[in-house]
Amino acid sequence: MNILIAEEEFALYSDLLRSQPGLQLHGGADAAALREAAAVCPIWLGEPVIMAELLRQGCKPAWMQSTWAGITPLLAADLPHDYPLTRAVGIFGQVMAEYVLTYLLAHQRRLLERVAAQAERRWDNRLPRSLAGKRVLVVGAGDIGQSVAGFLDPFGVELHGIARAPRPLEPFERVFGMECLAEQMAWADCVVNLLPDTPATRDVYDAALFACMRPTALFINAGRGVAVVDQDLVAALAAGQLAGAVIDVCREEPLPAWHPFWSAPNLLVTGHSSAPTLPSAMVALFLDNLDRYRSGKPLRGWVSFERGY
Repeated sequence: MNILIAEEEFALYSDLLRSQPGLQLHGGADAAALREAAAVCPIWLGEPVIMAELLRQGCKPAWMQSTWAGITPLLAADLPHDYPLTRAVGIFGQVMAEYVLTYLLAHQRRLLERVAAQAERRWDNRLPRSLAGKRVLVVGAGDIGQSVAGFLDPFGVELHGIARAPRPLEPFERVFGMECLAEQMAWADCVVNLLPDTPATRDVYDAALFACMRPTALFINAGRGVAVVDQDLVAALAAGQLAGAVIDVCREEPLPAWHPFWSAPNLLVTGHSSAPTLPSAMVALFLDNLDRYRSGKPLRGWVSFERGY
């Protein structure tokens, strides 16, 4: 079976897949150079940006497996949406949880303030705060959100989630619908946004929502940049409506030099580094889905083009 690997890390993916019998691997990261191979490969594995360009060239797979959790480039109106598409699921939970835990602990332990104090040769002996008893709201209580909550649970935090509809979901104490977002942001000591990019999740975090937050609270955005109204977040930080923000994803990436995030008070930009795809985990997911595809079973991470994820 011919497999197209549209990936910057094509060589690594090829090495991981080479031992699989019956697979003929073709690929690279240049969409123009891949057009001929794409035409003869029914199955595509790779980055949405590269595969979107192949679709624009008139190629289309029998099944496409994205190596990203987000598939926004493939949702463009000028692209076909009549083929099976699966996104990366079940492989980002730990790395995303490590990211959230890193910056939540840094906030509680005043890490960045102590770095600044050392640069000024100023003794900072303010006592840190424990995670025990802190209220954490995970907005986007799906696959990745559950993993984040599972990692935080042993620290004794109170865990609430936001999903499309309220429902029981471990390890959250309660999961609310989106209509409860404002009241839950007022409840939380830390808000972690993990929402996907859909028409319903754009510009969610505006001035009104930031005004609900506790002045001691932390906002972490590791979902999608379009969920946040940038100027409203900057203004809220300047007004002291929240204590700090960690921003991993932005509307425009790389973030332009003129953007106010660079100089906003108590805001840290982490350059879309929160949850990198681990090729070994991605290959395991792909091979599982390949077995399912061959046997006609439901694929993991099936995307609804109508929903956008």
